[in-house]
Amino acid sequence: MRRLLLAVSFSVMTSSAWAACSPLLNHQFKTLQGQPFDLCAYAGKPILVVNTASKCGFTKQFTKLEKLYDQYKGRGLLVIGFPSNDFKQELETNAEIGDFCKLTYLVEFPMMEKTSVWGKSANPLYQQLSKTSGTTPKWNFYKYLIAPDGKTVTAFSSMTEPDDPEIVGKIEGWLGKK
Repeated sequence: MRRLLLAVSFSVMTSSAWAACSPLLNHQFKTLQGQPFDLCAYAGKPILVVNTASKCGFTKQFTKLEKLYDQYKGRGLLVIGFPSNDFKQELETNAEIGDFCKLTYLVEFPMMEKTSVWGKSANPLYQQLSKTSGTTPKWNFYKYLIAPDGKTVTAFSSMTEPDDPEIVGKIEGWLGKK
């Protein structure tokens, strides 16, 4: 009887989480390691989405992205990377990208499989981010900050560092200062 109650509770919890998922977050991806990743699991939380490339001059931003993630993940922030070769600066395979991120920058935030983030071949999330924000990625390490409402998106150029006061201020405002 107890197992049945747990199963019913889990089912109800899962259904309510799905009901709260905005269309912008209603996407599933695979991590660099091939594990499923569902953005709906982060509904109601701020999400920083970044297109990355291992051979870009902005690659040093991985350090600040990881620091931001480490500082706020316990309070609900998701930092998520989407490696892309749209600007011709990404390694060939997901395994190479994963090794580079882990060994060079100690990246622990979720990194998705290599994908397109620009133009007609952009993945569906990036198509929606571009439409909602009114801007497409201009280069690698372009950032989109999704508000906890799952609808409001603010875009930041590659030149904007992950620890920029505007980004951090929005995150802290949504999470509540500590």
